[in-house]
Amino acid sequence: MAVRPVTGDVLGARRDSVFTRMPIAARIALIYVAARIVTTVFLVIAAELSTPASRFGGDANIGNFVLGWDAQWYQFIAEYGYPAELPRDDAGVVTTNQWAFMPLFPVLAKILGLPFGGYGVGALLLALAAGYGACLALYHLLRTHLDEAAALWAVVFFASMPIAALFQVGYAEGLFLLLLFLALRCVQRRRFGWLYGLVPLMGFTRPGVLAFALMLALYGIWRWFRRRTDPLPVRQIVHIVLVGLLAAAVGLSWQYIAGAATGDPSAYLETELAWRRSWTGESEAGFVPFHGFVQATAVWFRLWGMPEVLGYVALGVAVLAIAAVLLFEPHVRRLGVEIRLWSTSYVVYLLLVFFPQSSIFRLLVPLAPLFGAFALPRSIGWRIGVLAACLAGQWWWIYNMYALASTYYQIP
Repeated sequence: MAVRPVTGDVLGARRDSVFTRMPIAARIALIYVAARIVTTVFLVIAAELSTPASRFGGDANIGNFVLGWDAQWYQFIAEYGYPAELPRDDAGVVTTNQWAFMPLFPVLAKILGLPFGGYGVGALLLALAAGYGACLALYHLLRTHLDEAAALWAVVFFASMPIAALFQVGYAEGLFLLLLFLALRCVQRRRFGWLYGLVPLMGFTRPGVLAFALMLALYGIWRWFRRRTDPLPVRQIVHIVLVGLLAAAVGLSWQYIAGAATGDPSAYLETELAWRRSWTGESEAGFVPFHGFVQATAVWFRLWGMPEVLGYVALGVAVLAIAAVLLFEPHVRRLGVEIRLWSTSYVVYLLLVFFPQSSIFRLLVPLAPLFGAFALPRSIGWRIGVLAACLAGQWWWIYNMYALASTYYQIP
């Protein structure tokens, strides 16, 4: 375990200021509330700018945004459950339906909303609370390797990130991030027993737990080669293997659950492919690992009026650049092996299974621990610049996804 560096000034405040004397949970609460106020202002402006051409109409309000886009699917699950018979078009091809979404968030939101008059309030409260919990967990995850100021600045970036509106709408990302950061913290502290509870919760919140299984496999290999300088007891080997197998089983279980409930073994896969087919128009295309990114590259470069071959080159360069950053970039290396292995595993997972479209920004959110690398440079100018870029990106995202919301590439 790394020794924590000596704490310096925190967010520009003197070390003897009221802010620095507050408990860390209270300081992060202030940061989080300030970030949510900014996001609320952005959402109010977006509602004012919404027109009849938007899916939210000319009289949109924040309540519409809370249950907009995929949040409607979670609400539908809470109210009606999952279909026993898959919906199909005239050609018999499976169309979009609830099986693409995991049940934990809508179930908790429905329960939380009971005393407050409905699912929408419960979804908003759950998203807000999970977002704050994720900020607190991220701070402790990063504090092992960063000083207090850098860890707090990383929380500022995270709370204000370009898609921070997810903390105020009925999406499951905030809850998943809370569980993920807690799980990474358990690996970091080698408290593997907690993972037997956290992994199933992650797996039934949103897709991505298979990446955690890969991360544990890589972590076990890393620990094995370091066992002479960092002892690896048999008990820890057993935990790493068992939790890894549990994560893999949970990650694959939804396919079998969907298959058993619908009588169609391919129910989940066909449901996921339904979203992809709406972009490609290929009703018969099946799932091939890595093909989604290659196929989407061609789609986007055609959309931009550029040669497809240029897109393939750009994809290859991007993959190599990301690998180089995760392996060699000094600020990323400072974050510790657990965060680097998770980031690598999640990128591999996305490349394997995802078809990148407008929701790619949302799908990248589990890489949020990398905000710690952006917080490491001590220049206040740099940190303010990163925050300004986060806020500018946040407004751009909210404007496109909620104010405009009129085309198929404006889906969060």
